[in-house]
Amino acid sequence: QVQLVESGGGLVQAGGSLRLSCAASGRTFTSYLMGWFRQAPGKERDVVSAINWSSRSTYYADSVKGRFTISRDNAKNTVYLQMNSLKPEDTAVYYCAAKRKGYTINWGEYDYWGQGTQVTVSS
Repeated sequence: QVQLVESGGGLVQAGGSLRLSCAASGRTFTSYLMGWFRQAPGKERDVVSAINWSSRSTYYADSVKGRFTISRDNAKNTVYLQMNSLKPEDTAVYYCAAKRKGYTINWGEYDYWGQGTQVTVSS
């Protein structure tokens, strides 16, 4: 019902910035909770940030708080993750996800997923 495609990943030096985009299709996208998750090699998938449909409620993992900013443009069916002051430990595959109902930061409760985009931060 919802298709998600991430873009904007790449290689950046520590302290640099990247802006990830998640382009979505689907009639019900506007009302969905949207989240960004990441998975580093050998580690479990974990939440980075989440935002509700109105953009009035946001969540950030402690590890990225103050450095990352999530936003969404419902008219463009797009969710963004602005990543500043990047650290080598931010290196991971970043996934965009959508949840039909409710509010959660648990990846297992999300309904739709993108293919992921690689973010690599060099030291």
